[in-house]
Amino acid sequence: MRVYLDNAATTPIDREVISVMTEIMESQYGNPSSIHAHGREVRTVVENARKTVAKLLHTSPAEIFFTSGGTEADNMAIRCGMSDLGIKHAITSKIEHHAVLHTLEVMEKQGLISLSFVNLDENGHADLDHLEELLKNNERSFVSLMHANNELGNLLDIEKAGEICERYNAIFHCDTVQTMGHYAHDLSKLKVHFITCAAHKLHGPKGVGFLYVNHDIKICPMIYGGAQERNMRGGTENVYGIAGLAKALELAYEQMDEHQQHIQGLKSYMIERLTEQFPEIGFNGDTDPAKSLYTVLNVSFPETEMGEMLLFSLDIAGISASGGSACSSGSNVGSHVLTAIKASPARPSVRFSFSKYNTKEEIDFVVEKLKEVLMVKA
Repeated sequence: MRVYLDNAATTPIDREVISVMTEIMESQYGNPSSIHAHGREVRTVVENARKTVAKLLHTSPAEIFFTSGGTEADNMAIRCGMSDLGIKHAITSKIEHHAVLHTLEVMEKQGLISLSFVNLDENGHADLDHLEELLKNNERSFVSLMHANNELGNLLDIEKAGEICERYNAIFHCDTVQTMGHYAHDLSKLKVHFITCAAHKLHGPKGVGFLYVNHDIKICPMIYGGAQERNMRGGTENVYGIAGLAKALELAYEQMDEHQQHIQGLKSYMIERLTEQFPEIGFNGDTDPAKSLYTVLNVSFPETEMGEMLLFSLDIAGISASGGSACSSGSNVGSHVLTAIKASPARPSVRFSFSKYNTKEEIDFVVEKLKEVLMVKA
């Protein structure tokens, strides 16, 4: 048996998504910028996809801009959002995805901005009282906090964070890559200026995503060279990917309640099985279903000689997962997220992340293999 539990890294493409993309590849090959019939036909594919995404998110198609993925969307929001709006101070956390954290750190090193970090509790939740304090004591700020952490699964109270940002006239960017398609986002109600998506996190294709830009703000392109995306992103559109993204998001919304119930059941079951078999086991981040992304479980195993080889051993056993440990020194390359929440560098950690395609039988298989690898007696 081979078990794939690394869905937070990427997900299998849904067959219906593949079907939509294949049909377009075979029959609609025009350049969407061309004014002839072939081009106009493909332009319709792109705009229909934009309308689908906008309708699902309760926003206007004019606020959706297709990108190459979440990393580009985050960079565009941060770089253009800060420079074009004249904002010199940013607030983020030390557990953000590197697409956000590294971008802001580079801008700080270049002398373009000053950077503040919001406090985190022991589980990795952002302290929103501290966020308010930072906003109160600094000039107009750009706030970038992710909706769900990709390693821990912790959920941000996005509604409360947005309300705090609005109170202090701050620009709010929320990386929603891990939650898009897993939770409903109503942009007619959320107090947010930018959100991001990567299609491959929700059973769509790699290499495509989108950035939502609230109509109340205006930014310039990050990529020049053409008038695509209403002059906001130069370069010929990834038509097949865009159509696949829209179909994947449409399917996700149709099946959201069913999949959430199924996947949360798998996560809860794995917590139960692991706790039974490994008395000293721990979990990094919050496991409360109300405060944690149901697709992610970060497991902290007891200190063991097998620690450095754990992921490799699981791979040999047919199990795909990800993880590591906290950084033990400045030169040690480990998880910046686990380091930020002060996880023990001596305890190996594994992130198991689930999808609609996983089963309880697979969870049982993984637990038994873990017992073998870690030499736990029955």
